[in-house]
Amino acid sequence: MFWDRIAFIYDVFEKIYNNKVIRGTASICAGLIDYSDSVLECACGTGLITVAAAPRAASYIATDFSEKMMAKARRKLRGCENVSFRFADITALDFPSDSFDKVIAGNVIHLLDHPEVALAELVRVTSPGGKVIVPTYINKTKKSSSFLVKVFDKMGANFNRSFDMESYKKFFDDLGYGDAEYLVAEGRMPCAVAVISV
Repeated sequence: MFWDRIAFIYDVFEKIYNNKVIRGTASICAGLIDYSDSVLECACGTGLITVAAAPRAASYIATDFSEKMMAKARRKLRGCENVSFRFADITALDFPSDSFDKVIAGNVIHLLDHPEVALAELVRVTSPGGKVIVPTYINKTKKSSSFLVKVFDKMGANFNRSFDMESYKKFFDDLGYGDAEYLVAEGRMPCAVAVISV
C-alpha cells in the first residue's frame, strides 16, 4: 500500500514543504475540541493533527487504514493516556451511531472513490449537537496545480479530486451540507477546514 511505503518519510516531506499549513490546520482542529469531548479521528496518518487535538479531548480514538502511518502516530502520542488507536475503514466505521462529540477526517476526502459514503459515516457516528471537521488541502486558484499533489500522485497516491476554495464549498453543498462553515490555514498549499454541525 502506498501509505505504508511512504510512512517513514511522510512527516519530513510535509514539514519541509508545508509546515506553516500543517501547524495552522492542527491549531484550527484543536481549537474546535472541548475538554469534555469524545473525539474520533479518521485517517490520522502520522498524527500531525492528533498531537494538537488529542490533549484537548476527554477521550480520543485515532484511526487509519495504514498500520505503518498509525505506528508513527502511536509513538508521538505514547504519553497521552486518553488516546487509543484502531485500524478502520472511513467508509464503513465500526462504531455505533451518535458515538462522538467531534469527528475529524483530515486530508482524505480527495483520495476516496466515494467520499459521499465516508461523509455519511462521519455524520452518522457524530452525536446531535456535535461537529464533523474535514480539513483538505486546496489549490489557491482553479488553474494552480500543486507540486505536492503531482509528486504524491506520481508515487501512487491516486488523488481522485483536486479542490480550490470554490469547488470545495460546492462539493459539500452538492452533498447537502450547505450550512458548513470554513476555516483556512494559509500557506504554500492552503488547507480548508470544513466544519459541519450535526
